Amino acid sequence: MQPEYLPFPALLCSVLSISRQHYEVTLDPGRALLSWRKLRPRSVKGRTRAGICLTRVLHRARGLAKSFSRQITSGSVTVPLTEIVSVEEAEIDGKYCNSMKWQHMCKPHAFTVRYIKRMKKHRWRCGEVTFWCSEEQMCCHWLQALNDALNQQTHRPKHLLVYINPYGGCKKGKQIYEKKVAPLFSAAGIAADVVVTEYANHARDNLYDVNLEKYDGIVCVGGDGMFSEVLHGLIGRVQKDSHIDHNNPSACLSRCSIRIGIVPAGSTDCVCYATVGINDPVTSALHIILGDCQPLDVCSIHHKKNFLKYSVSLLGYGFYGDVLKGSENNRWLGPARYDFSGFKTFLTHHWYEGTVSFQPAKWVIGSPRDNKPCTSGCHVCRQSSKQLQELQKEQNCRFEHSEEEWTTIKGKFMAINAVSLSCACPRSPKGLSPAAHLADGSADLILVRKCSRLNFLRHLIRHTSKKDQFEFPFVEVYRVKNFQFTPKHFEEYDTESTDIGNVSKKNFAQICTDHPSCVCSHVNSSWNCDGETLDQTAIEMRVHCRLIHLFARGIEDAPLTDDSNPSKILPME
Repeated sequence: MQPEYLPFPALLCSVLSISRQHYEVTLDPGRALLSWRKLRPRSVKGRTRAGICLTRVLHRARGLAKSFSRQITSGSVTVPLTEIVSVEEAEIDGKYCNSMKWQHMCKPHAFTVRYIKRMKKHRWRCGEVTFWCSEEQMCCHWLQALNDALNQQTHRPKHLLVYINPYGGCKKGKQIYEKKVAPLFSAAGIAADVVVTEYANHARDNLYDVNLEKYDGIVCVGGDGMFSEVLHGLIGRVQKDSHIDHNNPSACLSRCSIRIGIVPAGSTDCVCYATVGINDPVTSALHIILGDCQPLDVCSIHHKKNFLKYSVSLLGYGFYGDVLKGSENNRWLGPARYDFSGFKTFLTHHWYEGTVSFQPAKWVIGSPRDNKPCTSGCHVCRQSSKQLQELQKEQNCRFEHSEEEWTTIKGKFMAINAVSLSCACPRSPKGLSPAAHLADGSADLILVRKCSRLNFLRHLIRHTSKKDQFEFPFVEVYRVKNFQFTPKHFEEYDTESTDIGNVSKKNFAQICTDHPSCVCSHVNSSWNCDGETLDQTAIEMRVHCRLIHLFARGIEDAPLTDDSNPSKILPME
């Protein structure tokens, strides 16, 4: 006789014990939930033993509610199966067994479930609960059912390649990984090959040679600089394998299928903060374990058909370029060098003249000033990328600049910033562009025109508040798919070279005459590309939609405000 297969996943329910209390524990594969509810202390005729098995296989959850509704107190701890970190048989402590009064058993049986606990401000922790069973068969049944449910989540990584920068930030990258991240990976059954970088661009160079097929993801432990190394190595490797010339600004780059995880251990950790909501190594490690996937736009920067860099956060000229360049001379100060350089740059009050040309991202839903930040499962990103994909199919993935509309702006600028994400960080919780989206195929171009020191200070202070950062008359913001910038003296004197040394002394004197406030020798600023300086000033930037994927899910919409009950509370139907 052929076995009869159930049309719906079976529901498993038992009365188990947690810390001397009886709980009804339910596994519902159909709804992908594990829940437990405390039972009222009441004797049941013929069932006096604490762990008597009440396991039943049901087709519908309503049968469970009818059977136990009179015994259960209100409220239930409910954990989605997608947020269970691991399940394993618990190690039995003899003293604990005696205190639990399990002496009548030959051998107590228990299993431990580790799961996600949501705390304040997007912080995650690994919660742990141990369920005690009266019989070995029941314990094995639960272990098998839970592990089967976890094994069906094929998006979770099993083998990772980990790069650790031991020198970034406070030089605690290796310590953070070994004490906070590695134990979680081990508990979740994730194997990791660890590479401790020894020199600049070690990770980038290694990614060109390593066998990526045996890994489910790449993890970088460090700051934004470490992430940039991994980013350049992975994208460069994929384009090389796909025979795509990255020096061609119009080339359609191949997307990277392998995900990147970021364990923050740097000075700012801007990318991690903008995609997870907090700079916390444990939270990032748990996102990696769950196999979260967040697409991310990447900007390519070229100079005269020569590839320079990739950028995912800030491409800044003027103020932020000067801050970075000034900080390089004071690296001995550590992260405080940015504060010192920023204060000095503000007092200097440089402005730079040039021409900005850009193409607006017409397919994008929304605008930089609509006060709608990018959140987990963002509708704007999803719809915008879909419309861009349809547009690219019509154009056969070719961008003919001459056929599309360009907007040109000439002027004197304090800062020119292009961001493809909010650039939020602990010091600036909303970032440079609070409504920038992670995966809509566009970047926000922010132009800060020449203004007084007081007005520029007001603009900088807005980055630390929740007010509109673009309401000043000297600030303009546009949502673009690409842009070009040319300094003034390149247009007038040297259109074929970006080498400052080629500018004659006569031209140099003229520029300083037009720039009396600084009384200095600044001809150009430099570009700050994700914390690295670009020597060329005349550049072209283009956005590549969803070029990479991170082990993240975006910032969740409703963070908890109370730590007392971080798990979800769902009513029983």
